[in-house]
Amino acid sequence: MSEQKKIPVILDGDPGHDDAIAWTLARACGRFDILAVTSAAGNCGIEKSTYNARRICRLIGIDAPIAKGCPQPFIEPAMNAPSVHGESGLDGPVLPEPDRPLSELNAVELMAKVISENEDPVTVVSTGPLTNTAAFLLAHPELKSKIARISLMGGGISTGNWTPAAEFNILVDPEAAKTVFESGVPILMAGLDVTEKALIFPSDFERIRALQNPVSDIVSAWLEFFYIFHKSIGYAGAPMHDPCAVMALIHPEIFRMQPMHVDIETCGEYSRGATIGDVLGLSGKEPNATVILGVDRDAFADYLVDAMKFYGEAKKA
Repeated sequence: MSEQKKIPVILDGDPGHDDAIAWTLARACGRFDILAVTSAAGNCGIEKSTYNARRICRLIGIDAPIAKGCPQPFIEPAMNAPSVHGESGLDGPVLPEPDRPLSELNAVELMAKVISENEDPVTVVSTGPLTNTAAFLLAHPELKSKIARISLMGGGISTGNWTPAAEFNILVDPEAAKTVFESGVPILMAGLDVTEKALIFPSDFERIRALQNPVSDIVSAWLEFFYIFHKSIGYAGAPMHDPCAVMALIHPEIFRMQPMHVDIETCGEYSRGATIGDVLGLSGKEPNATVILGVDRDAFADYLVDAMKFYGEAKKA
């Protein structure tokens, strides 16, 4: 049997513990050709998220250009989440310092270069606010057809988590999200409907720690830090929001998905940033996203734990 062709991807995010784990999964799974990494402002400011992105790439061995993203959303001031991720955006274990310079290109320029030069259409995996991706789509509409899909973590059809109506990544930059969802590019949406079910329990932390390789040690510590906040509000485990956007590309069979038209609310006294999903097809509009609504939690946890073995095997090789 011939070897499966790798999926060319750009990783765009605002790391952030769950972004970091998502990228760690992306590097370990062997299914992706990681062409570029771009930082976004969200969980922390752009300087911190860029620094975090560079440290993560050194830790897990991503050998791809890294570019700094847009410093703030399209309209509103930047919004951060130190109560969840700490002041650095990635509090917890000590990480190695960056070992390669930033690209001279900004995120939009690097995305354009990578997408235009790659032979095959590129998948954008966006695990933060959609500012960079939207800015790219507006600046380079001629390259839209060269995007295979946008696999994103954001939104929630049934609920929000930062306001009653809105999830954090979308609320940070609703105008960018609206641009992306109205772009016509295929969208795979991992929102709160699935990510709140993709819980990694403390017993899973221990399974990862038991692998005893340099990356699994850090991932287990990231999970423990991320769980501190969630345990305080009643969660039984750490919700793996951002890793869902990666895992759904690797193991779609463990997820329940539904094509759906999704609109982004950019106004509204109570509903700015809401993702309005036409679950019943009442609008008559064609679906513009494949929305992930459920997951086999046990399979998700097993695949995540198994992926972390890569970092021990890579060291031995």
